[in-house]
Amino acid sequence: MERWPWPSGGAWLLVAARALLQLLRADLRLGRPLLAALALLAALDWLCQRLLPPLAALAVLATAGWIALSRLARPQRLPVATRVVLITGCDSGFGKETAKKLDAMGFMVLATVLELNGPGALELRACCSPRLRLLQMDLTKPADISQVLEFTKAHTTSTGLWGLVNNAGFNDVVADVELSPVATFRNCMEVNFFGALQLTKGLLPLLRHSRGRIVTVGSPAGDMPYPCLAAYGTSKAAIALLMDTFSCELLPWGVKVSIIQPACFKTDSVTNVGQWEKRKQLLLANLPQELLQAYGEDYIEHLHGQFLHSLSLALPDLSPVVDAITDALLAARPRRRYYPGHGLGLMYFIHYYLPEGLRRRFLQTFFISHCLPQALRPGQPAPTPIQDAVQDPNPNLGPSPVAGQ
Repeated sequence: MERWPWPSGGAWLLVAARALLQLLRADLRLGRPLLAALALLAALDWLCQRLLPPLAALAVLATAGWIALSRLARPQRLPVATRVVLITGCDSGFGKETAKKLDAMGFMVLATVLELNGPGALELRACCSPRLRLLQMDLTKPADISQVLEFTKAHTTSTGLWGLVNNAGFNDVVADVELSPVATFRNCMEVNFFGALQLTKGLLPLLRHSRGRIVTVGSPAGDMPYPCLAAYGTSKAAIALLMDTFSCELLPWGVKVSIIQPACFKTDSVTNVGQWEKRKQLLLANLPQELLQAYGEDYIEHLHGQFLHSLSLALPDLSPVVDAITDALLAARPRRRYYPGHGLGLMYFIHYYLPEGLRRRFLQTFFISHCLPQALRPGQPAPTPIQDAVQDPNPNLGPSPVAGQ
């Protein structure tokens, strides 16, 4: 088989010079990803020379090189100038850290918090510039949302509103769907979906005028059935679909929509073990006796222990999420989806391409592995049937929504 002729002497220097020029134009970071890509391209070149005709080998190598360079190149960024961004859920976590970074970059930041005198708000006042404005807002209260909308419209007449970051999120129970009060599903939907919907709709005239950005913090739990996170995951699935719809509808207006799907990071709401312990005790105290007998208290304790163990493995550095939000706001061509954090690529590959049994086993191993309910263990009497008329356990379960993720 005829081989692709390899350049030598002056021809090799010309090829090397052109490659170097292409690397400089691509604005690549010299690091392990780039070195790994170059090594893979070299291996692919060696295979192409031996297995493919010259033109086919050239086409394959050129395509692979273009893909590698486009993936590794730094995205073109827009100037900050006088851009204004509104961020929800800035009491802690991703919202607070994003507000700090954007303020340091020169943005005018409108940061919403649950409490204007809370620890997160005080920290932002102390470390940020006078450009940052703190606004009190509870996404479960339409009056709060209306006040934020009025303030934003009144204070962006000269600058316009460039971006909205829907970061605020809420989850107050980790349990099977049957053990989770319906009120929990409503609470999650109120914050994670309906509140974000009302705020986004209210700001659309400003965002359309600026041809700006909408960035929403979602969750992989909205893409795959994480054990014991049905209420939270359902609300995140709903907001992701809504943002995909916005992305299509707002395309003619030039508004770009991105969703951030982060791995598990050590935000304040995640690491507050005492808060999760109180929620577990509240769930046990208000669980109907029939359900408690069927599942057993040790079943719920086991789920709680598994959940806390998974949280102990959370990533401590929040910067990948903050960087993803920043890129979605400033990149000339932002991605539709960002997946900051280790292991997400493997998780999504397993979810989309492997059989259901393996997907379920992987999620249980990675997150929560159920034990057998009490009524199904050997030697136990048959479970008492639960009547359809049983009312929703503890319809008022759960404290006020957390301010951010």
